[in-house]
Amino acid sequence: MSLVTAVCRVDRLLPDSGTIGVTAIDKRPVDGSVRVRPLGLYADVQADRKHHGGEDQAVYAYADEDAAYFADLLDREIPPGLFGENLRTSGIDVTGAVTGERWQIGATLLLEVTIPRIPCGTFARRMRIDKWVKRFAEEGRPGAYFRVLKSGPVAAGDPIVVTHRPEHGVTIGEIFAGLTPERARAVLESGESLAPKVVRDVSKVLARAGAGAGAS
Repeated sequence: MSLVTAVCRVDRLLPDSGTIGVTAIDKRPVDGSVRVRPLGLYADVQADRKHHGGEDQAVYAYADEDAAYFADLLDREIPPGLFGENLRTSGIDVTGAVTGERWQIGATLLLEVTIPRIPCGTFARRMRIDKWVKRFAEEGRPGAYFRVLKSGPVAAGDPIVVTHRPEHGVTIGEIFAGLTPERARAVLESGESLAPKVVRDVSKVLARAGAGAGAS
């Protein structure tokens, strides 16, 4: 059975040496249910709103199974929230989720998979591991962002049901690794009602391919 195993939101803003000066990556589990709205969990924030948050990146989910993989790799615990995730899940392949896939969580909340998490300098400073951005990327377990199609509460223990999976089949893992023009075209021509950021990001793949063809 697929479940939410922890719900996390910012505990406190931490000083950060990046351009913003603070970071909201310090997410920690909370008790009880939390309302999820189009911009994310109630009382959660993003310090760098240019690169984080927004309707197409309202919720970030990471799998217990992938956290356990990194725990073994790094020989340390990866508790819920350490990677900055809002939802920790179990029994569902987050990296294998298809962009546009919809998750019903509990009785009301409906989320749609959008894009993978791209590791950044803030994440590296959080982990304090040499060359962390490269190491995280190489393992191909990025976790997924979601947009909120229907607001509602979420709590640890809530079941997750996939209610729709697009036929194009392009997964978060594929996007993270880098789409071929053919796979990018499959997404755009699928007829799915895609999140604007998905359309922009996938369109860039085709634009680069077109520019490369013109140059040759």
